[in-house]
Amino acid sequence: MAMTVYWHQAGSCGGDSMSLLGSESPDMIELFAALDLKILWHPSFSNITVAEHDDLLASIESGRQPLDILVVEGSIIRGPSGTGLYDSRRGRPKKDIVGALSRRAGYVVAAGTCASFGGFGVDKEIEATGLQFQGREKGGFLGRDFVSAKGVPVINLAGCPCHPATQAGALASLAETVPLPLDEFNRPTEWFGMFVHQGCTRNEYHEYRIEEQDFGQKGCMFFHMGCHGPLAAGPCNKLLWNNRSSKTRVGVPCFGCTDPDFPQRYPFFHTPNIEKVPLALPSGVSRAHYLVCKSMAAAAAPDRLKKRETGV
Repeated sequence: MAMTVYWHQAGSCGGDSMSLLGSESPDMIELFAALDLKILWHPSFSNITVAEHDDLLASIESGRQPLDILVVEGSIIRGPSGTGLYDSRRGRPKKDIVGALSRRAGYVVAAGTCASFGGFGVDKEIEATGLQFQGREKGGFLGRDFVSAKGVPVINLAGCPCHPATQAGALASLAETVPLPLDEFNRPTEWFGMFVHQGCTRNEYHEYRIEEQDFGQKGCMFFHMGCHGPLAAGPCNKLLWNNRSSKTRVGVPCFGCTDPDFPQRYPFFHTPNIEKVPLALPSGVSRAHYLVCKSMAAAAAPDRLKKRETGV
């Protein structure tokens, strides 16, 4: 029997839907067909009438229509003053719809960083939050102890947008009832158990602290240009975008869009530092050891790297 999916768009740009639409092998239609997933509703792809949509929501909320997977894209908007009326459907706050559907769903999936952690609207007058986190703090809209009908917390597929292969893989795991181990921020470790730095073509420059302060060179962008590669969990240099590239491979710093704190409160192309040592260091690295290690590495850097040459 086909598993059912309801895709709810809250405070969102729709980027995660567009990302999934960019899946190639299989494409989105092939994916849902192969997994025997029935889309009850998607804001961009469904064509039922408003009245039919009203009936569908009522059927899910009453339990007459089973809901296996609820996907929420975008942050939950609670403003003004907790009413949720900044983001409503036919006069009903969307936050209330999400709450009702979450109580019925077998699994609840947060598609993208806004749904996972609140994203752009956190700490602003729209009172945005993620489904089970607000930034790094567990709780969010559904509460820290929420579990779905299958006994699983919200599954956070972070990213701005989330990579299509991550979304497809998570849906496949749920459809095939394969457990998804989660990290401390409810992100599946299959895709968020590594750093963006892993697989970066600039790794050797990072190890020898060959650093850049402008665009157009091959060196590391972590020390001066705001790259979050060694800090942010994500598969961007493992699962390449369009099967071809990533930000760092084309000379753009990683923005850390999978991180609970995204977007950051300082300029994107700047690395806050003390005496040229970044304030934020890779997990488990002490500042003193990092300073000594990178000073020695810079002194030992091969000439070919200093000349921005790759290979041997």
